[in-house]
Amino acid sequence: MDTIASLFSFITTPVSWVIVQFHTVYGAIFGPDTGWAWGLSIVSLVILIRICLIPLFVKQIKATRAMQTLQPEMKKIQERYKNDKQRQSEEMMKLYKESGTNPLSSCLPILAQSPFFFALYHVLNGIASGQTIGVINDQLLESARKAHIFGAPLAAKFKDSADTIHALGASVTDVRVVTVIMIVLMSASQFYTQRQLMTKNVDTTVKTPFMQQQKMLMYVFPIMFAVFGINFPVGVLVYWLTTNVWTMGQQMYVIHNNPTPGSKAQAAYLERLTKHVTTHGKVRRRSEKTIVKAIVAKGRDRNESERKFINSLTKAGLAAAADGTVAKSESQTVVQAEDGTTTTVTARRQQPKRQSKAQRQSGPKQPGDAPATTSLEKSDEPQADEPQDDKPAAPKQPQKPGSGTRSKAQSGQRKGGPQRPKSPSKK
Repeated sequence: MDTIASLFSFITTPVSWVIVQFHTVYGAIFGPDTGWAWGLSIVSLVILIRICLIPLFVKQIKATRAMQTLQPEMKKIQERYKNDKQRQSEEMMKLYKESGTNPLSSCLPILAQSPFFFALYHVLNGIASGQTIGVINDQLLESARKAHIFGAPLAAKFKDSADTIHALGASVTDVRVVTVIMIVLMSASQFYTQRQLMTKNVDTTVKTPFMQQQKMLMYVFPIMFAVFGINFPVGVLVYWLTTNVWTMGQQMYVIHNNPTPGSKAQAAYLERLTKHVTTHGKVRRRSEKTIVKAIVAKGRDRNESERKFINSLTKAGLAAAADGTVAKSESQTVVQAEDGTTTTVTARRQQPKRQSKAQRQSGPKQPGDAPATTSLEKSDEPQADEPQDDKPAAPKQPQKPGSGTRSKAQSGQRKGGPQRPKSPSKK
């Protein structure tokens, strides 16, 4: 470990300087030799480092989203080469290279803060051995050795002997209890963070190497912290417990406000967004507009939760636009009943009324036009070659529109008038 710590000795001085500056502030409040002053200095160092790592965390989120967009292609590769694991891995690597994504991008924040971790370990190890390091002089060294957190010195370790612990002014029981509690909390927070990522923020419909990697890290990291934690000073345990709690809260915020498409977190997020949009009729924040815009752009490629979201907006008389905004749909109206209840009615296009055959043959009637007659009907005037009957013709009976014309045309007879003579049959 000394060899590894010496590799990061170039950052030891800046880390020790930051700790001393925070100690000056907290020492004026709680006292320079108290565990609160030195403990809060370490916590503040963690917060400062994690704030500086936020750009890397944003890059990690974007890389994770890029991995999610590749999942349909990954699924096709798995189905195509399901019997050839080597070819499947080669095609996966080729896909990563073409898209510019890296499945190991989730480890960027951990790798970035590793130099600070080793520098802090080197500083605390120097305090435990009574050696000045960085900007920590003899006076600050003596103050740090007197600082206790719940009865455990900052430089004490779980595996230290009784003589070493007594030299730091503490008891073995206090050191063992405090270190065990910190190790358990550190491992539990790490496990919960990874489990939350696997169960809520991952699209479980596609099995990818990325998911297998996250599942492996979910069990490996807590075991690593438990094994290595017994060799860490209490100050380093404070550092790792603080950074794990920060990571857990940061992950919860991302899952709640920017979930992965196709995950359980997205279904819960869209359900909350649906309630808000249907109540207020608009989208609140820019992040929500970005998510709605992405859902609209997918079209038919939407997953089940996204289709449910669009259908809920349609039932409420709303429509999502391409720019991520939500407005009232023109094809729907809201009708209010007498009892005060409202009902959404969809305006449908009216179909033209179907006409009968006779109406289609007669054509549209204009005002003042004479009623049209079919070719099979005879005029009321007598024909020149037709014998006249002395008997007056019976008056016509009024007929219902569209009913008698067709029957006359089919039978070839005139109702109530002289009948048409039948043509003689040809022999």
